[in-house]
Amino acid sequence: MTERLYYDDAYLTEFDGEIVAVKAGGWAALDRSAFYPTSGGQPYDTGTWSMDERVLHVTDVEVEDGIVWHKLDGPVSVGERVHGKIDWARRFDHMQQHAGDHMLAGAAWQLFGGVTIGLHLGKENSTIDMTLPDGRTHLNPEEIAMLEDTVNRRVQQDDPIRCWFPSPEELEALPARKKPTVTEHVRIVAMGDYEMVPCGGTHPATTGQIGPIKILSCTPSRGNMRLCFVAGMRAVRLFRQSYQCAGDMAAAVSADFDSALDALKRERETAMIQRKDMKGRLVLAALGVLNAGKRGNVYAAHLPFADHDTLLKVASELTKEPEAIVLLSCPKGEGRMLVFARGIDAKPDMAQLLRATGARGGGKPDMAQGSAAEGDAVQKAVLLLEG
Repeated sequence: MTERLYYDDAYLTEFDGEIVAVKAGGWAALDRSAFYPTSGGQPYDTGTWSMDERVLHVTDVEVEDGIVWHKLDGPVSVGERVHGKIDWARRFDHMQQHAGDHMLAGAAWQLFGGVTIGLHLGKENSTIDMTLPDGRTHLNPEEIAMLEDTVNRRVQQDDPIRCWFPSPEELEALPARKKPTVTEHVRIVAMGDYEMVPCGGTHPATTGQIGPIKILSCTPSRGNMRLCFVAGMRAVRLFRQSYQCAGDMAAAVSADFDSALDALKRERETAMIQRKDMKGRLVLAALGVLNAGKRGNVYAAHLPFADHDTLLKVASELTKEPEAIVLLSCPKGEGRMLVFARGIDAKPDMAQLLRATGARGGGKPDMAQGSAAEGDAVQKAVLLLEG
């Protein structure tokens, strides 16, 4: 079995070892290793192996039957001596996220009776799945704030984080939040006097090194509750990005942070009124063009100033006349958007007429929509009706 050096020192970044086994696919095992293998929801470490003048990259780490296997980007042989080096930035980020999970899971258990059933540390954020005793699948905003405040106060206390392998007798007496999933070599992690749980992962030495913890969302997930969060430098980067975004938004509406949201709402309301007014003007303009060019009961025209929504509104207005036939087009890229419609007493099948012009699309006898690469679909339709 591999001697797992990270159990004793999660801050160990360099070590020496000997290759004791290799297997197909570029995998190799050492007699001792500081590389953390994927387990318990925490991703694997990456880094390098140096051997004489060669440097190989560790791209994946797994554990099987107590043996830690390292995926390498080059060949190695049993017996070679290795100087391993951990990608510390990646490791410490995982340590912060993992410990942040402990803090949230422990506090949610104490405050709301939440029982953790799953954890995933992702590249951008992390998630905790849990059940609540009353069957709820989310927390309300006040409860989320309470949970967030609780864990961040504990972070600021900078309490020690202790990891150890208790004896069976000691383990039996410990007030752990959950029971271990293994029966031998159970490792316990304790944070201050408020969190204690079996765990084989890597963690900072104190809660202060976790850094700020921010809950991003609390949503239902397969009948359970899912908390999404970031911790440490991920939270710092999020705060920086959010602050910049808020500042840019405030500047765009010529307001300060406190009044920016109200100013944005007013601008949106004004813009909506203006858009509604403009759409009404477009419909009136289109009706004017069509009435001026009306031939019997046929209203037909290409409306270069209109959009699809305008065509639909115009068609709806004109087909209130029972005998009306409405043939409309507007620009769509290099071609045309088409809307053909008829009143309740008109006879032609609009879907058949649209397809007969060579346009693409379809619909029902009283209304059809489509598009044409050429600009003469409306004229073709008029000729088909007259012919």
